[in-house]
Amino acid sequence: MPESVLVVVAHPDDESLGCGATARALTEAGHDVRTIILSGEVTARAHRPSDESLIADTREASRILGMAEPVLGPFPNIKMNSVPHLELVQFVEANLAEASAQWVITHHPHDLNDDHRQVSSATQAAARLFQRNQSVPPLNGLFFMEIPSSTDWQFPGAGHAFQPNAYFPVTEEQLDAKIAACSAYRGVMRPFPHPRSPEVIRGLAAVRGGQSGLGNAEAFQIAHLQLPQVLG
Repeated sequence: MPESVLVVVAHPDDESLGCGATARALTEAGHDVRTIILSGEVTARAHRPSDESLIADTREASRILGMAEPVLGPFPNIKMNSVPHLELVQFVEANLAEASAQWVITHHPHDLNDDHRQVSSATQAAARLFQRNQSVPPLNGLFFMEIPSSTDWQFPGAGHAFQPNAYFPVTEEQLDAKIAACSAYRGVMRPFPHPRSPEVIRGLAAVRGGQSGLGNAEAFQIAHLQLPQVLG
């Protein structure tokens, strides 16, 4: 039965970098996957394309991954800590309720990028909505993903490192789609050995697959999981 998956991120390209291959696999399996991008305009980004180009890139990445039309939020780039926490939470809650999301994927709470941390915190608060509002379906799972050049750039002494404990197997074609979606964003990809290079993205998938015994894979950290939905 098709299920609703909500990917909640700070910036355009985070969804593709963090779970692009998994998103493609889920959409191919018939599930509804949608991205909520809180800073939809990223006005402080270096070498940023025009508004029209950025929106086009964002939509193209979603199309490549088979996802629904992305929701672009109004919050400021690299300044999300200046926004009242409640506003971020309520924005995520509204979209979670509208999508009737059963599964949520978001940033790791200790990414180097502060916007990622703010969005993760807000998403964790919003994920409790079903316990406060009976009209919202129960949440089956909440997962943290890893973003190359943010999750891996956090220094070990600065917080709790990403601890992968859930793995999603992906095919070569789905990994190709992830790289194509990342590349749809102008100026995002970098030459090897940068973490946002095709070589490193493929290498990370091989490492996560080796850890799990699944072949190529994307890794996640479980924050919340209803076991009957997995084992039932």
